[in-house]
Amino acid sequence: MNFTQEKPIYLQIADVISERILRGEFPPEGRIPSVREYSAELGVNPNTMMRTYESLTDGGIIYNKRGIGYFVTPQARQTILSAERKVFLEKEVPAIRKRMELLGVGPEVFNG
Repeated sequence: MNFTQEKPIYLQIADVISERILRGEFPPEGRIPSVREYSAELGVNPNTMMRTYESLTDGGIIYNKRGIGYFVTPQARQTILSAERKVFLEKEVPAIRKRMELLGVGPEVFNG
């Protein structure tokens, strides 16, 4: 995984896990790799991975079964979709609209 300077590593990893949940790689109630397993796989410090899991837990995406591991919540997919749609509509769409206006591009470019 290639990390960028734009956002903290733990959040970049959380984004990847969220994407994997959306793609169905980590299904609802499915177990995800342990902190130790995933940190070794990605080559990051286990503390960074733990911070990722804490963030996802706080967001209602995963939960911990003590002594067993971390699992995807039943509502994880909907929670992620809702949050991503909000970011898209509030941050990305206005930027795209502004750029289109600046370049004189209209909706006709989408119709072929």
